[in-house]
Amino acid sequence: MISSARNPKVRWVKALQTQPRLRKEEGLFIVEGVRLAEEAFQSGWQIQFGLFTAPQDERTQRLLAALQRQQVQLEEVTPTVLKTVSDTETPQSILLIVKQYCRSLPDELSFVLVVDTMRDPGNLGTLLRSAAAAAVDAVILPPETVDVYSPKVVRAAMGAHFRLPILRMSWNEIVELVERQRLAIYLADAQGDVRYDQANFRQPFVLIIGGEAEGASPTARSLAHQRVSIPMPGKMESLNAAVSGTILLFEAVRQRNP
Repeated sequence: MISSARNPKVRWVKALQTQPRLRKEEGLFIVEGVRLAEEAFQSGWQIQFGLFTAPQDERTQRLLAALQRQQVQLEEVTPTVLKTVSDTETPQSILLIVKQYCRSLPDELSFVLVVDTMRDPGNLGTLLRSAAAAAVDAVILPPETVDVYSPKVVRAAMGAHFRLPILRMSWNEIVELVERQRLAIYLADAQGDVRYDQANFRQPFVLIIGGEAEGASPTARSLAHQRVSIPMPGKMESLNAAVSGTILLFEAVRQRNP
């Protein structure tokens, strides 16, 4: 059992939690809690190793047994040590270090989400969760969007990482993809001139959701074929970016599944 926060493995896990550059260099990220750990295991993504505490509930015990059968290296740690490396106030009894993996894009795309200049990890994670629920073909992240493997994104996404192709692309790559797939480009914009329920989401399209503070980047704005707005009779200036994105995604679901 590991009982010291100075243990090299413990210090390394803590560094993965806090350092985006290290996550990128190592190609790893962290999932916490039995639900996300189950998602990681069932997805077939490579699990490097795990930390756990005793006692565990029956669900966690089953998962640990399954991981052991797959010969995943597991280390028991004290609750104090797990709290040291956890990104949550009340850590659960299991934490896994998982190899980053990118699903391939489908050959044909008709429902794509681009999340542009979003810097709030909770908002990005929530939007990924909505995208998975709406069954988008892929999520694309331009360069200025927050690290998709940050702990807060992973928690808020609730397993969306294991269900969706999520790719980082330059704008040049995005433009090439859009032209090759012949996709219409919609931009969520509070000042847009097309109501969200009047936009044609039945055709193959890309939806761009901008960040919280400044909205979409000039590049995204220049590419948009139409700017789509959500009426707000309550006279609020804007909606939360993840909320706006979710409304638009499920308007597309409604149109595509009459």
